[in-house]
Amino acid sequence: MEVIDSHSQEEMIAVLKQQPIELREQVAEVSVNMWGGFGKVVKVVFPKAKLVYDRFHVMRAVNEELNQIRRQTKMTLKGSKRVLVKNGVDLNPEEQTKLARVLNHSKRLRTAYELKEEFREIFEACRTVKQGQASLLR
Repeated sequence: MEVIDSHSQEEMIAVLKQQPIELREQVAEVSVNMWGGFGKVVKVVFPKAKLVYDRFHVMRAVNEELNQIRRQTKMTLKGSKRVLVKNGVDLNPEEQTKLARVLNHSKRLRTAYELKEEFREIFEACRTVKQGQASLLR
């Protein structure tokens, strides 16, 4: 495990290459956020590793898109953003009531929310990339 305070690919590669190649070749997966530069770094430093985007950052991107749709549909009910981005299974009864009001505002917003929840469920249920891909294609 390494923490590098830089977004320079060259600096990251230099720091990570300080570890022996025998150790770096044993790394099977590298979990990263969605910054595009990580692909090259992982490929150069960890030749046998798979690049894995962490769930938090993937869901954050999904929630940002959902919030953009909320704004486009002019949903301004106080707390609407919060109930939309919160995991549906974690909503209390009051939040579920508010969510129903928010989703009744727009069919497009309802569809986007349902897709967000389905996508989140794939992360919860699938243990392999192949399972996740199959679930996405259903």
